[in-house]
Amino acid sequence: MPKIKQLSDYRDRGAIGALLDEYERALEDLLAVMEEVQPEELVAIVDPDTKDPDCRSIQSILTHVVRSGYYYAEAIRVHQGESLRHRRKQRLQSIADYRRALLEMFAYNERVFEDYPRIKLIEKNPAKKIRVRWKQRYDVDQLLEHAICHLLRHRRQIERFLLRLRTQPS
Repeated sequence: MPKIKQLSDYRDRGAIGALLDEYERALEDLLAVMEEVQPEELVAIVDPDTKDPDCRSIQSILTHVVRSGYYYAEAIRVHQGESLRHRRKQRLQSIADYRRALLEMFAYNERVFEDYPRIKLIEKNPAKKIRVRWKQRYDVDQLLEHAICHLLRHRRQIERFLLRLRTQPS
């Protein structure tokens, strides 16, 4: 049974605090699974038949997860009027490197809410929502919820990849 956190472990920022707490919890779950990954498992092609190049190996999944995590924060910043370029994918060579990159990515997301403390989370007008590269429209709340679920889905995918790698006949 998971340990119940102390009150001081939670952010006191209402809905923003709740979103960041849950985003961080999803990241912690992913990092815990990553600790089990051996170097040869990181780079092993687990799904050679997929059409999605981001889903062939644990390495390709983590590369995608890091870039996507930055993309969500960048999309919010651009929507707030900032001019910036989206980061490119960067394939890393170790779990330690991915751990560091994911923690930096999360800190980048946190800074959005430090830089925009009065950001409007919920937007009912579709024309005022953030249009993302896959043509959906989200308000900030929905985009952060998507970011949280994105980590959860890929954590599950990595767990399944590890099972496949460890139960394949040699």
